[in-house]
Amino acid sequence: MNDTSLPELDQDGHLCDHTLWTPAIAQTLADTLDVQLEAVHYRVLKAVRAFFEQYHHSPSTRPLIKHLAQTLPDDEINNAKLQQLFNTGLVARHVNRLAGLPKPPNCL
Repeated sequence: MNDTSLPELDQDGHLCDHTLWTPAIAQTLADTLDVQLEAVHYRVLKAVRAFFEQYHHSPSTRPLIKHLAQTLPDDEINNAKLQQLFNTGLVARHVNRLAGLPKPPNCL
């Protein structure tokens, strides 16, 4: 990954300023997980960003899945599907990271 093309990241690899997020930045971050972002990924990332705008914090796993199930019913989102889509067991951590948001408070 070429960090010179990214805005400043914190020690956990999350954008320091979530307002600088773009789909291209999301793909650069997704490259670290060997994930090629497709339409469903961007729907998830945009829904997570909407959650952040509404509640002013990054969602942890349960609120994340509940929100996505409500806002993206056609995608039938659950934890297993998110793990498969984003190639990680740390779903909330990496979905928020790829969405340009801070690490959820309860994530390691």
